[in-house]
Amino acid sequence: MGLLSNRVERSEIRPGDHIYTWRAVYAYSHHGIYVGGSKVVHFTRKKETEGSDSSSDSTSILISEAPSECPTFPDCGFQLPSSGVVLTCLDCFLRNGSLYCFEYGVPSTVFLAKLRGGTCTIAQSDPPETVIHRAMYLLQNGFGNYDIFEKNCEDFALYCKTGLLPVEEPGIGTSGQASSAIGVPLAALFSTPFKLLAAGPIGMATVTAGMYCAGRYITDI
Repeated sequence: MGLLSNRVERSEIRPGDHIYTWRAVYAYSHHGIYVGGSKVVHFTRKKETEGSDSSSDSTSILISEAPSECPTFPDCGFQLPSSGVVLTCLDCFLRNGSLYCFEYGVPSTVFLAKLRGGTCTIAQSDPPETVIHRAMYLLQNGFGNYDIFEKNCEDFALYCKTGLLPVEEPGIGTSGQASSAIGVPLAALFSTPFKLLAAGPIGMATVTAGMYCAGRYITDI
C-alpha cells in the first residue's frame, strides 16, 4: 500500500482487515470487514419488504445491494430481515472490482496528503479478534438504519475496527468519503469570505484546499 493507492492482492489480507472496493467507476467505495474463509461482513440497506418501493430513493445508486444468490458459498448473502448487516463471500463483495485495504494509525501528514477520503484514518485499530467479534455480533443484532451520510458501510467498518461511532450530533458520520463528498462544496462556500486575502484564483484554490483538509481532519475519528 502506498500514498496513491491501497490496492492489495487477496493473499495479503488477513481476518479482521477493513477492506473496500470501488463502485460505479470510482464514484464511491463499498466497505466491509474480512472475517476469514473468503467471507466479508458489511453493511447495506435492509431487505426490501413485499410491496415496498425504493425507486424514490435518490441515493439508491450509491448503495451496494446484497447478492441475490451465490453458486460458491451456501451461506453467502445471509442477512436477518430486520438488519442491513450481511455476510457474503469475497467474490460477491468485490463484484469483479479490485481489492483495497483501509489503513489505520497513519500519521496526520499522510492522512492529509491523501487526495480522497475514505481510504485511511489516524485512529488505531483494535486487535483482529475484537474486530471480528464486533462484526459477527452486528451480523446477528443489526447496526440500525442505513444512511448514506450519517451511517453507511464505511461507518460500520470503522466501528468494527475501533469501537468508535459518534452518536451525539446528527450530520456527517465518521466516514471519510461522506465528509469528502460534502467537504469540497462546503470548503468552497466558507472560503468565500477569505477572497480578499487570496488574490487571484490560485490563492482562492489554496484557501479552499486548506479548509477541505481541515474539515477532513476534524471529522476523522
